[in-house]
Amino acid sequence: MSRDWAIILGGSNGLGLATAKKLAANQFNIIIVHRDRRTQMQSIEAEFKEILAQGVHFKPFNKDAINSEKRLELLTDIEELLPEGHKIKVLIHSIAKGNLKPMYADGASTLSHEDINITFEAMALSLYDWTKELVERELLSKDSRIIAFTSEGNSKVMPGYGAVSVAKVALEALTRNIALEFAPIGIKANCVQAGITETKSLAMIPGYEKLMQNALKRNPQGRLTTPEDVANAVYLLTTEEAKWITGTVLKVDGGESLR
Repeated sequence: MSRDWAIILGGSNGLGLATAKKLAANQFNIIIVHRDRRTQMQSIEAEFKEILAQGVHFKPFNKDAINSEKRLELLTDIEELLPEGHKIKVLIHSIAKGNLKPMYADGASTLSHEDINITFEAMALSLYDWTKELVERELLSKDSRIIAFTSEGNSKVMPGYGAVSVAKVALEALTRNIALEFAPIGIKANCVQAGITETKSLAMIPGYEKLMQNALKRNPQGRLTTPEDVANAVYLLTTEEAKWITGTVLKVDGGESLR
């Protein structure tokens, strides 16, 4: 059995879950950190069975990956979980905890300073927090890959997406600096920019139906991006052949962003 492990932060649905399944199918041992209610667990556990069916080690943690105390507890648990000689080869950041309030709305609630802070810490800064702790505990392999999910909101304006847009731009900047400053210990870090993908996270964005319609019109492939499309690209970035790719944003959208 492989000694390589992947941690997926936010891996109970969408891009994170698809990535976990893809990596497990390629013999990565899997740790998923997610935050879900008990009422959601039956369907989530059914998905997790597909990972177990690959014959790899698998451990899910239903804990808050963002809270600093919980993060330290999780890292200690992970440290104790890893068999001797096993290391974390891949860290996937797929946390989608963002505020989608508008900046201006006549008579309605609007985006606050605190809303932006919470979104930034969850969707950007947590990547650095996890990377730094994994490095300090010497849990990463000598050729580790860190991959975070960004979006076209990094440059295009969408109503209600201001806080998430700030977080995505910061996430990309942090990823570039991780790629540069941790290069001496073998870390490669990249962002994957998926096209519009039908997930629970997308459905939370105001007017998401219009986003899907526009994406279909723009995409030369004539369809939306799927979680599996994205997972395939993530897997490619974990391979030996991709070890010279670092500090960049890889678009996985079938050409959607060309228009």
